[in-house]
Amino acid sequence: MKVIFILGVMFVLLLAGLPVAYSLGSLGLGMLLAGGFSPLMAPQSILSTLDGFILLAVPLFLLMSNVLLRGGCGKDLYGAVQAWVGHWPGGLAIATIVSCGIFAAISGVSVATAATIGVVAIPEMIERGYNKNFVYGLLAAGGTLGILIPPSLPMIVYGFITEESVIALFLAGIGPGLFLISLFIIFSIIYAQFFGGYTPSPKASWKERKRASVRVAPTILLAGLILGGIYTGIFTPTEAAAVGFSLSLILTVLVMRSLGWSDFKKAVFESMVTTAAILIIIAGAKIFGKAIALYRIPQDISALIQMYIDNKTLFVVVVCAVLVAMGLVFETLSMVLIMVPVLLPAAMGLGIDPIWFGIFIVIMVECALVTPPVGLNLYVIQSVSGASLGDVSKGVIPFLFLMIFTVFVMYVWPDLVLYIPFKL
Repeated sequence: MKVIFILGVMFVLLLAGLPVAYSLGSLGLGMLLAGGFSPLMAPQSILSTLDGFILLAVPLFLLMSNVLLRGGCGKDLYGAVQAWVGHWPGGLAIATIVSCGIFAAISGVSVATAATIGVVAIPEMIERGYNKNFVYGLLAAGGTLGILIPPSLPMIVYGFITEESVIALFLAGIGPGLFLISLFIIFSIIYAQFFGGYTPSPKASWKERKRASVRVAPTILLAGLILGGIYTGIFTPTEAAAVGFSLSLILTVLVMRSLGWSDFKKAVFESMVTTAAILIIIAGAKIFGKAIALYRIPQDISALIQMYIDNKTLFVVVVCAVLVAMGLVFETLSMVLIMVPVLLPAAMGLGIDPIWFGIFIVIMVECALVTPPVGLNLYVIQSVSGASLGDVSKGVIPFLFLMIFTVFVMYVWPDLVLYIPFKL
């Protein structure tokens, strides 16, 4: 009853138009006061949270992705991939997915991935006769790879609040990320073959391929350096973000000469706004998390789950349903910050690996990115394309099912997640 009342108050605050950060913070503070706890716990929780070394990676990865976005790296990346696979059946769709995957391995930000590749791919694909809804859905779903292919901001936040290894989470995301890319590519080829209507792209000459590959080589090298440095232990994820930001400046300012002062200021401002929003949400969620911990709500929910849900399969199905429903009203980090402290103890009680659970949460958060009314990727693609939200939402439905199917495969074959970090 206590849990239902607290959730009810939270939804009332959200429906009243109060931002997520302030809804969580005010509700958490109210719970502290009502329970007779010191209100000083609220600022202490905020300070202890925002002082974390791991969270330094958030603004740095955002800066790097925005610099690359403003520097036009997405256009070069898409052009190079298109030169190699553009003449295949559904070639432009394949080029779009692969480009999203590569840019995701650099930025770690879903919205930046969708915007960067979408600006280039949408007009090109529509001009070639691809179905508009399919194009919009492909870009919105492809952008979600930004939080599954490491590095990933939600994985950093998950690792921070659960004290699990961020590097292990990054490694665990590789298998599902490549699997999801493969599913998107297979679906795109089938769709192009049987529901075509597009004009095939001419096969690029070897000279064109070489020129495009040379131009995009520094960007690919940047992605490889960041990921290789993290996985070999040369630097931590936070240090990798700092190195990536520095190299992105060198790449766009000195090598490509594509980033001017005005574009750099826009990149910094957008990163600042997004970082502030993320940290405020984390602060509000931390107060709320402190309150529910003192009220022993996670333990109560764990006991309730163990009483009525006695196997992992049913638990995963129920959590999937809850997270899909929450995705209709919450944005990504809010879902991670609210649900992980509540669900993780119950998951571990049922023998679910916390690293596996983290990747599971990230994929379900991916679904939230493409479900209206608050799916951020839908709005990004709508803004880039000028299409209606309904058209973008229709196009994303098959990709949403492919994400859910990936969760099913992960459950049946846990090594898709756990093999690389623990057995390779």
